[in-house]
Amino acid sequence: MTQYILINPADNVSVALSPLKAGCKIDLNGGFVLRDDIPQGHKFAVAAIPNGGNVIKYGFPIGHVTKNVAQGCHIDHNILKTNLEGISDYTYAPKLVEIKPSENQRTFFGFRRGGGGVGVRNQIWIIPTVGCVNGIAQKIAERFRAEIAENQGSVDAVVAFPHNYGCSQLGCDHQNTRLVLKNMVRHPNAGGVLVVSLGCENNQLSAFRELVGGVDESRVKMFECQKVDGDEVEYGLSLLRDIFNVCSNDQRTEIPVSELRVGLKCGGSDGLSGITANPLLGMFSDWIVAQGGTTVLTEVPEMFGAETILMNRCQDRKTFDKTVALINDFKQYFISNNQPVYENPSPGNKAGGISTLEEKSLGCTQKCGKSTVRDVLKYGETIQKHGLNLLSAPGNDLVAATALASSGCQMVLFTTGRGTPFGTFVPTMKISTNTPLYNAKPNWIDFNAGVIAEGETMEWTAERFVDFVIAAASGSPVNNERNNYREIAIFKTGVTL
Repeated sequence: MTQYILINPADNVSVALSPLKAGCKIDLNGGFVLRDDIPQGHKFAVAAIPNGGNVIKYGFPIGHVTKNVAQGCHIDHNILKTNLEGISDYTYAPKLVEIKPSENQRTFFGFRRGGGGVGVRNQIWIIPTVGCVNGIAQKIAERFRAEIAENQGSVDAVVAFPHNYGCSQLGCDHQNTRLVLKNMVRHPNAGGVLVVSLGCENNQLSAFRELVGGVDESRVKMFECQKVDGDEVEYGLSLLRDIFNVCSNDQRTEIPVSELRVGLKCGGSDGLSGITANPLLGMFSDWIVAQGGTTVLTEVPEMFGAETILMNRCQDRKTFDKTVALINDFKQYFISNNQPVYENPSPGNKAGGISTLEEKSLGCTQKCGKSTVRDVLKYGETIQKHGLNLLSAPGNDLVAATALASSGCQMVLFTTGRGTPFGTFVPTMKISTNTPLYNAKPNWIDFNAGVIAEGETMEWTAERFVDFVIAAASGSPVNNERNNYREIAIFKTGVTL
């Protein structure tokens, strides 16, 4: 098994695929020995780099060193600093790669909804309009799960989604809450929805009902607790029984993969993320685009440093301009809050071998393959175009995953080198970048991309991964569902009254 990799011929660092000891012989640049121990996923110099010189990885600069570095030395965040600063001007220089339509069209088994959407799950969701009724929503869900325990029909789960918002919010925050909750009510993974309101919150039920628009009222029901005479939990249960009687008879049917919408996310990344799991998702993203389907990439702050790659893949000048606004608006968000734009990567990223934001971003953006960018979505907007989309949301794992689901993604693929158990309101599949994590946390990790670093070809792993994702879309539960880890987090930027 190869113990290290030079990702691009232009690179002046190599990455350890497994821990390396000082004195180890390296067969690069004519051969040399390591001067330091190199942890898995970390970098070492394959040529001497002078103080202030750029470190090249993935064929691009990922920052500059702050001292002279000899060949064979360890390079980490202590001696490598970002080159990024401020808001930039950009020039559209398109470099488009044609992804040819696949001749082998695949299918999965999902739920075709009346409005034309397709769900990969048939669940009942209890959604509070405001945090004040979180307890009521959770009690209704608990009581109803117990009630149908012996006969769930085709219903996969009954889940309440508490959150802290819906009142004491202004402007964008209020709008963000309303949009995310509206998109949940209309999401095709929900066979039925019960909306629970208090009655006096800013997110008034009458206005929210209007925002949601036309729905199948046999599947979507709403009520205000303050208007209920007597026990609001019992009243909610009576509405839930009516919903259940409709959606428990839904059946899966064969559906083309062209109707899949998949979110791409990473978290707790390490030095192998850009070598194993993220390129695997990139290959999958190109595959699903070739099938006529859709993928969505988010985490805008983790595009910083690799944004021009995405900009030059935009289908036209209008999409390019939207991508420029996506990037610079998020930078301005940091600046307006007097925070450093490039305060990244996290401590966990650094421990895993990622030293600068450029390095993190160049690895992160590999999740979207080589496809042309077809559209750019603002936070709370929903998918309108097939193919690769970019979505405005922060890097925070639960906020970004919730945003992906809110945009219409039926599932989220989440790569990680450090591990995380969470899930949002759609299946949230975890793909490990390294085998030790997969072995240590089988209750968290669904698929191991670490085998790529151990010699399995990317192509063979991708074939297995496609089958795994199709099985999950067809109903096979992923670990966050088995553990019942399902949450939402809504992006907040402003004042709380």
